[in-house]
Amino acid sequence: MLRITNYIQIKSQNFIKIMNKHMNTRCFVTQAVVKNITEEKTEKNTAIKYQSFVKNIFISELETSQIFPFPEVLTEEQNDTLRLLIDPMEKFFEKVNDPMKNDDNASIDEKTLRSMWELGVFCLQVPQEYGGLGLNNTQYSRCVEICGYNDLGIGITLGAHQSIGFKAILLYGTPEQKKKYLPRVCNGDYAAFCLTEPSSGSDAGSIRSRAIKSADGSHYILNGNKIWISNGGLAEIMTVFAQVPVQDLETGKIKDKITAFIVERSFGGVISGPPEKKMGIKCSNTTEVHFENVKIPAENIIKGEGQGFSVAMNVLNNGRFGMAAALSGTMRYCIKKAVEHATQRVQFGHTIDYYGSIQEKLGRMAMLHYVTESLAYSIAGNMDNGSQDYYLEAAISKCFASEAAWWVCDETIQILGGMAYMKDTGLERVMRDLRIFRIFEGTNDILRIFIVLSGLQHAGIHLQQLMSAIKIPSINLRLVFEELSKRAMRTIGFSSTRNLIQLVHPRLHSSATLCAKSIEAFGQTIEGAIIKYGPGNIVEQQFILNRLAQAAFDIYTMAIILSRASTSANKNLPNMEHELLMAETWCNEATNRVNNNLKFDKKLDIFNNLSKISKNMCDVGGCVQLNPLGF
Repeated sequence: MLRITNYIQIKSQNFIKIMNKHMNTRCFVTQAVVKNITEEKTEKNTAIKYQSFVKNIFISELETSQIFPFPEVLTEEQNDTLRLLIDPMEKFFEKVNDPMKNDDNASIDEKTLRSMWELGVFCLQVPQEYGGLGLNNTQYSRCVEICGYNDLGIGITLGAHQSIGFKAILLYGTPEQKKKYLPRVCNGDYAAFCLTEPSSGSDAGSIRSRAIKSADGSHYILNGNKIWISNGGLAEIMTVFAQVPVQDLETGKIKDKITAFIVERSFGGVISGPPEKKMGIKCSNTTEVHFENVKIPAENIIKGEGQGFSVAMNVLNNGRFGMAAALSGTMRYCIKKAVEHATQRVQFGHTIDYYGSIQEKLGRMAMLHYVTESLAYSIAGNMDNGSQDYYLEAAISKCFASEAAWWVCDETIQILGGMAYMKDTGLERVMRDLRIFRIFEGTNDILRIFIVLSGLQHAGIHLQQLMSAIKIPSINLRLVFEELSKRAMRTIGFSSTRNLIQLVHPRLHSSATLCAKSIEAFGQTIEGAIIKYGPGNIVEQQFILNRLAQAAFDIYTMAIILSRASTSANKNLPNMEHELLMAETWCNEATNRVNNNLKFDKKLDIFNNLSKISKNMCDVGGCVQLNPLGF
């Protein structure tokens, strides 16, 4: 052990030299990540330990408090409440709502909307004291799962209203704001979330709408344009984000800062454009919204001047788990269609579920759905348990669910063949509806970078602290010893992350070992990437960042289903064997993907070639090569 410790000390000294060359005190993440993450410090200037499983794997640490055991948060009373709501919801979708009619008309008729208001589905999470149903996140997940199973267009109308539309009021509103507006959003006033602009999509910080405070400070005058606003033509109450000139208390300089406002259409000057003609979710109302000299009372600011960016990001973070829940419902619908057809369609003397190619499709559908459903309810349960450190997990759930649901729908169409291509089967509508989920509330491409840069920031701070500790080991003896011990154990093939075995059902020990080894490899790769490229340069290596993101996705999903399957096995549920089988299979394949994605150094030539090919295309405005005929 002593020889190993000496070896690690030498490596640490070399590490310090490299880090001193590259690391500075600035955070090496995008503006969005910097604004959205604040590293808290203790009095001893050491970072507070995060509960986030995903954030900790960036430093090879295993933080299981939000993974094991799989959260079960509903009381008997809450379960009863949920059952009372689910039955009328299912009857509504069976007898009242017509998704094909909604799609054909690109709108929801008044009778259907009225039934939705009567059901109370527009105010699922509003506290009862304001007229809502007061559901928690887990109960809400089950409700939106039903929407996803039946009609995603309806789901978007509901989600735009409550998941983001008035969510800022619910999270950050003053008692007066809540008392004034929450009863209204429960009783017929639609809400909308107005952030995106023609020049501002993923870069929310570049919005140009401006609100100027009056001389007496009593109100603001808002001017600007928003685009692609869900419920934009319906909403009476809107959460609107605009730049406001704010004086810096330290420098005294005036600087524009994003601020969130509650805007009523009745204020005047709020003009909605015609409904957009969209590929999918056609029945959800999507419009431009223009603000022309809108007079907003000063008391309608949410959280204070200059706090709009954090409000927007936290609203989006808070609602992303709902997408995974809704899409797990959509996947369940597709799987039902696929299985029904596969077990009834006879070709070459057998029902087609007899054939291996169909079995593979169905098996992968089952695993993707199992993971998506587990992500949704795990995150919702953690939120209900009071977690505030879930935004990376929620971002992964959105990316994973939207891509998994697309794949499941596509393969369902493949299994049904030409029948699924016909409109009456309903799957072409589902596919069109699904496509938007990889784009809105944070495109998957941006969220992947966001997740990795957030993790790299955490890893960078950890490494800086380690550097400082090793420079003065007598003062930071405990930290140095812990780090050296961890690295020594890793060198000889043992690690604290192997304790993951203790948390899973015995049948899953080998799968847990695969997950733990992936965590170790991931953390080492992260450290090596920071050292090799430097904090500034790693941000620009998006080929690499995307591979690291995918590895993080696979590690997190392995842990989640190990937890859920273990819970089912420990309870001896009737379906435990099926769940164990899916968990084992998923972990085997996910481990292979992790190993492949972490070997990005072997793919640098490919990345460089792809970059050159892309540049050639952009230089000529399209395809570079001529048609084989030469013209």
